[in-house]
Amino acid sequence: MDAGTYLVTGYTVPFEITVPDGWTTYDGAGVGKDDPDLPDSWNATVIFYPAQYVPADACAWRGKLVQIDPTAEAFVDAMTAQASAVSTPPVKVVVGDYSGVEFDYAVESDVDFTDCDGGRFCVYSESAQDCNGRVYSREGERETYLVVDLNGERAVIALGQSDESMDPALIEEARAVFDSIEFVRPDE
Repeated sequence: MDAGTYLVTGYTVPFEITVPDGWTTYDGAGVGKDDPDLPDSWNATVIFYPAQYVPADACAWRGKLVQIDPTAEAFVDAMTAQASAVSTPPVKVVVGDYSGVEFDYAVESDVDFTDCDGGRFCVYSESAQDCNGRVYSREGERETYLVVDLNGERAVIALGQSDESMDPALIEEARAVFDSIEFVRPDE
């Protein structure tokens, strides 16, 4: 994708996001960029993928994906209470005309992915039968969540870092993309 500002329409209120050169998108559910010093791809991400099910334990999730109501508060409560994960206390934020919270989320240090259901750490899902949403594949992944109340419906946007050894300049660039998000009222 070219550098520029893009309109994202996946929520009840669209938002604009500004990306520099070198970023890519996949099915419009987020943007990402590779760290050339790491073996995998999409090391820095800004994901806007809806979450309907959150397991009480992100490691022992099979058969335990719980549907949450569509409010921002329900998502934040489920994520910050999730076993096998650690999170910071949610901090209130304002994004344009909308209120929300931001918090950091990561895998607990003593979690062994080989002991997790299916060898996967299930952050959240779109299905009650299988974890098909946000999955971590290794230790060291972390995200900062922005959860915005769009008049009773939530928008979930995550700034992701796939590895603790990522280039600090890429982390800073990803944070700038995340901070560029601006919700747009229909009449604008």
